[in-house]
Amino acid sequence: MARDLFHDAVRNALVKDGWIITEDPLFLKIGGVEIYIDLGAEKLIAAERNNEKIAVEIKSFINPSSLTDFHLAMGQFLNYRVALKVGDPDRKLFLAVPDNAYRTFFQKEFARMVIAEYQPEILVYDIENEVIVTWKI
Repeated sequence: MARDLFHDAVRNALVKDGWIITEDPLFLKIGGVEIYIDLGAEKLIAAERNNEKIAVEIKSFINPSSLTDFHLAMGQFLNYRVALKVGDPDRKLFLAVPDNAYRTFFQKEFARMVIAEYQPEILVYDIENEVIVTWKI
């Protein structure tokens, strides 16, 4: 399977933050389809800490159009949230975005409106230092 450009950076950041990676990728069989939540160059990681279970959809936001990346990210996030609700309801889904994308595109009015509407949990990561900058819940 193809890995997202920043897959290892986010994986390392989660481990540094005390998470244990339990599934890479997270596999679900829902509604007659097998979902690896690893579409194209994206990767989902499942992790646990203190009985908390999360799934992380990693996005790189490196395409020339941040809006296109945002559309793809939100579409996948919403599909994965539905799949987890059925297949692994105890696991909370996070959308992982690089700090530079969060500081720029995610602060635009349109992005804020979409985030307010769909309320995704967001994990902001630092690519260079491989650390989690913040969790937006």
